[in-house]
Amino acid sequence: MKNLLIVSFALAFITAPIGAKGKEETAISILEAMPDKLIVLTFDDSVKSHYTVARPILENYGFGATFFITEGFTFPTNKVDYMTWKEIAALDRAGFEIGNHTRDHMGVNPKTVDRLEVQLAAIDARCEEHGIAKPISFAWPGNGLDMDALEILRNHGLRWARRGGFPEYPRGGERGFPYEPGLDHPLLIPSAGIPRPDYTFEEFVETLDGARDGKAVVLQFHGVPEGEHPWVHVSRATFEQFMDYLHEHDFQVIALRDLARYADWNLEPKDPMAIVESRKAKLAEAVKP
Repeated sequence: MKNLLIVSFALAFITAPIGAKGKEETAISILEAMPDKLIVLTFDDSVKSHYTVARPILENYGFGATFFITEGFTFPTNKVDYMTWKEIAALDRAGFEIGNHTRDHMGVNPKTVDRLEVQLAAIDARCEEHGIAKPISFAWPGNGLDMDALEILRNHGLRWARRGGFPEYPRGGERGFPYEPGLDHPLLIPSAGIPRPDYTFEEFVETLDGARDGKAVVLQFHGVPEGEHPWVHVSRATFEQFMDYLHEHDFQVIALRDLARYADWNLEPKDPMAIVESRKAKLAEAVKP
């Protein structure tokens, strides 16, 4: 679909948080129309194969991607399975986006949300040490959510945040929904697919079909492959097959931050869970006998 400039008006169900806490005003943004076949590629957990396997393949095809960095798990000592900061900085210099995944891969929930700011700031500081700009994108560790974290993320300067397929689908699964600007909160962008060992090529192609009619497909990868957590990875051969397909079928592959060309990160639905509940209702209806 040809890219056209359009005026995106903030409708009644959308507000734009501007300035001090609690102040809101309507916004108008000039954006490009979201093209069909738009894919957002993301990688979690600072895995070594992001640098050794994914990077050269992505560079070969000219694909963008976001790498969400954490120093959790055995990152500090295990440089067989996890990247060094020198390698992370090299990804940044190559033009890929470096995102924040908390220092300790801390799951965000009511018991931990008061520590979120410290966790975010720690990764920011490490980025600054290595000449990497402060991240503007975040990935929810373990794909868990806490609505009280939204204000913390926004006040921290984060513009985009990617979740999993939860709450529409159970946590730990591989399925999700395409991102719908204006309906999905920019800090609650769903993963349409989370490839893991049992994720088939047929499922991958089916997931990509969601990238049309003003929606984008966000893919969440972990290791390609991964040594410490092989139950969430895909093999190098599988990853190569997926990337080859995207290239051969003319998909546009971008980083999460690049959504700013098509969606205004300032615009938030008044009820962030409205689209989630709508999707859950449709899923429930679909399984009725």
